[in-house]
Parts: sequence; C-alpha cells; structure tokens
Amino acid sequence: QLQASGGGVVQAGDSLRLTCAASRRTVRNYTVAWVRQAPGKGRELVAAQSWSGTVDYSESVKGRFTISRDNTKNTAYLQMNNLKLEDTAVYYCAAQSLAGTPFAMQFGYWGQGTQVTVSS
Repeated sequence: QLQASGGGVVQAGDSLRLTCAASRRTVRNYTVAWVRQAPGKGRELVAAQSWSGTVDYSESVKGRFTISRDNTKNTAYLQMNNLKLEDTAVYYCAAQSLAGTPFAMQFGYWGQGTQVTVSS
C-alpha cells in the first residue's frame, strides 16, 4: 500500500513537499513515481526515480520539482518549489513500473491522491 500526503492550498511561488509512504511491501527495488491529474485533464507523469537513482521529470516541472527517496524509511518525496497555478491537481504516488518507461504510467501499485491547489 502507498499513502500519499502533504498536499494543501498554497499561493503561487510557494513550496510544498509531498510524501509517499509504503507499507506492507518494500519499494526499494522499484521505480517510484508521482503522477498528477488536473481537473478535466488526463494523468501526467510528474517525476519518477528508478531503484538505481535515475530520475525523469515532466518538462513542465523541470527545475522546480525534485523527486527523492529514503529506502530506509520506505518513503518517497516530491519537493515542489515555485508552484504555479497550473500545478493544481490531485497528485498520486505509484511504484513498480510495468513498462519500459515510467512515462507510460503503467505501475503495479498506486496510492490514493493528495490534492494540491495553487492560488494566485
């Protein structure tokens, strides 16, 4: 099970850190990822980190968001800086990429979403 937390309502330019805690199963050997879905839009891969540390980011968040993981705590994080209005979405954490690329968003495990709302 994956549990996402840390969402909230912030102003443009603020920062937030999302946390994804895994229970019952270790994710140290899996890719972990953050996927978001904005109102009326499809899902978008925001960031992913493989078990070896390779990271991928959506072009829309490069330079502003950072994904990290602490395998000792079985937890992944998404540090979001300089938030923009268009970052408003429900953010989901996921693990175990089933495809050749995390951008396919085919994951074996999904957490519930956490809402991030950015206001002007």
